[in-house]
Amino acid sequence: MQVMRRNTELGLVLLAGLLTVGGYTLATLGRNASLPANLVPFLLVILGLLAAAHIATRVLAPGADGSLLPLAGLLNGIGYVFIARLDEDLAGLQALWTAVGIGGFVLTLVIVRRVRDIERFRYTIALIGVALLLMPLLPIVGRNINGARLWVRLGPVNFQPGELAKIALCIFFASYLVEKQMLLSHARHQLGPIPFPDLKHYGPLALMWGVSLVVMIFEKDLGSSLLFFALFIALLWVATGRAAYLIVGGGLFAMGAVIAWNMFGHVRSRVDIWLDPWTEPSGAGFQLIQALFAFAAGGFSGTNLSQGSPDRIPAVATDFTFAAIAEELGLLGSAAILIAFLLMVGAGLRIATRSESPFEKLLATGLTAILGFQTFIIVAGVTRLIPLTGITLPFISYGGSSLLSNYVLLALLLRISDDQAAREQAQAEALEMTHS
Repeated sequence: MQVMRRNTELGLVLLAGLLTVGGYTLATLGRNASLPANLVPFLLVILGLLAAAHIATRVLAPGADGSLLPLAGLLNGIGYVFIARLDEDLAGLQALWTAVGIGGFVLTLVIVRRVRDIERFRYTIALIGVALLLMPLLPIVGRNINGARLWVRLGPVNFQPGELAKIALCIFFASYLVEKQMLLSHARHQLGPIPFPDLKHYGPLALMWGVSLVVMIFEKDLGSSLLFFALFIALLWVATGRAAYLIVGGGLFAMGAVIAWNMFGHVRSRVDIWLDPWTEPSGAGFQLIQALFAFAAGGFSGTNLSQGSPDRIPAVATDFTFAAIAEELGLLGSAAILIAFLLMVGAGLRIATRSESPFEKLLATGLTAILGFQTFIIVAGVTRLIPLTGITLPFISYGGSSLLSNYVLLALLLRISDDQAAREQAQAEALEMTHS
């Protein structure tokens, strides 16, 4: 079974690599009407990186899910094709960060041999997560870029520590909620059909609400603030089964939104542009309007690679990559991207439901929720379903910190899947020995 799963993964990884190279070739033909001069080296690099990730999985996690790595490789490859089509300088950096991300993937599988082992270090990991989250506020290394204080500069390298903080805090949340599950689940009050826990049990929820407000107020990072709070509420609900936490969490979120609207101009500006970008068509609403034009121009089947004009959109390689995909690949291509993300979320939730360990179950749920929430927040922002927030589309948008953290996240999910497969195999062998 393990060999069959890995062979299937290998075939899908090769398919993802060939699709990436095919897309890169078509994009170059559309732009220059000639084959790219670096086609063969590009093919070798893409296949080499994906092969390295596959070999690491085959050796270090042979029983892991076989669909997650090919889907991540496909999304990463499509993202690279569009970044190379939009900005050649960023393409070189994205290729370098892809190699670093796959290196982080392999290193995570090497270091984390059993996910349950990291549960013992939850408070150390929590401190690391909080330190990473607040690091951009430091006066010397912190950087304010495009109105948000998300970046840290160490020497020649800029990175977003919040991308790694989300994984560290997810590990802590999962461990903490496993330990406090019975206490937080206890409910002595009833409001209609919904049981409510005692008021004192809402302390962790209030604390996370406060932390999310700090991130939004001082770092002006609406996306990360929403992501961290939504992640904690989701894990709290899964751990306790109490819908009351969803209701109270929703109320706290609404209260925080009202406070932010009344106190901070950048929040009010984001909401105003969301409601009516045409009030400032050549100012703050320009990029959102251009994104809407890109969706309209793409239609059902798209304008074809390198035949659209997504470069009219500011920050298209970071915040608006999905709009570029929708213009040149159309509804079909953008729907395929969303389906790939849905398949990844489905695989992550399948890993969570099959896990016997409460910690592994919650951690897999949290890691999957990060991927799903982050995708929803940016896609919904670009399509004007919700106000736009500065957050990357996983594996697709340009960003080294994002690529590294998402490959680490992927490795942890595969490790949980492999641990479960190993336990199932041991149980089957024990049962077979009993019958024999």
